Amino acid sequence: METMTMNPIGSKPTTIMTPRMKILEMNQWVELVPFLSQESNYPRIKERIEESEMAGLFDKQAEIYLDTRPNYPSEWYAMLVDRTTHHTLAWDVGTGNGQAALGVAEHYEQVIGTDVSEAQLKCAMPHPRVRYLHTPLSLSDDELVTLIGGEDSVDLVTVAQAVHWFDLPRFYSIVTRLLRKPGGIFAVWGYNDITVSPTFDPVMKRFHDTTLPFWDPNIQYIFDGYRTLPFPFESVDLGCEGKPLLLDIPKELSFDGFLGMLRSWSAVTTAKGKGIDLLSEGLVKEFESAWGGPKLVKSVFYKAFMLAGKVN
Repeated sequence: METMTMNPIGSKPTTIMTPRMKILEMNQWVELVPFLSQESNYPRIKERIEESEMAGLFDKQAEIYLDTRPNYPSEWYAMLVDRTTHHTLAWDVGTGNGQAALGVAEHYEQVIGTDVSEAQLKCAMPHPRVRYLHTPLSLSDDELVTLIGGEDSVDLVTVAQAVHWFDLPRFYSIVTRLLRKPGGIFAVWGYNDITVSPTFDPVMKRFHDTTLPFWDPNIQYIFDGYRTLPFPFESVDLGCEGKPLLLDIPKELSFDGFLGMLRSWSAVTTAKGKGIDLLSEGLVKEFESAWGGPKLVKSVFYKAFMLAGKVN
């Protein structure tokens, strides 16, 4: 992490730049300058750096992400719609390219999709009922609540393949403030595996094992299928804390699409940044052979899981 040497009161602290800190854009450092002279603000500075790192994980592969990730089944949104008493406003958090936001928009009058990554939002798919907003790290909780619509205003909050990156106590507090009470629903989901065939799956398992040192520690929630994810909300029979609802996401996937998916993994991007190519030419050839050839389109399943709840 960073190292700071405090100078006499009234003068600026000496900050030793480390690789982790360099991820912050210059305008974000300008925002931090007023805080650097107060030691009590160090936890908040650390949080800002870590959140910026999170955004940076996905900036580089934003366009690949758009083309390769699965679409969530319409039945999922129907299950959520049936459990919300109003369908006026929904908030899709960590919206990325808007995959979940577009599904939600088929059922709600207005959807606000937010993300800390501007690169992802530039790839977001337009929809007349979806409004995309960049939520910069400088936003306070009160500012964010106001931006989305105010307390007790949101009928549905969704987070697709992203909640494991969040500061959970802080985020859950914001969700609790925003959700309509009664009648609002909060749902999170993700996926952690892909099944192709008995020949292909062992090759995939060996590759996945090589990526483990390069994942952010928070990815463990995904590896655990959200079974260990704290989720202090009242159950609506769509999974609950410790017992997520298990689901499948079917997809017709080409071999090029499969490789694109792997290249969009943050662990693969992180390793590449360190000069390590996890997808070597030899491995790609092994994948191709197990797939059945580079031109074959296969029916695959992503193994998914959901937690949903409400606030009384």
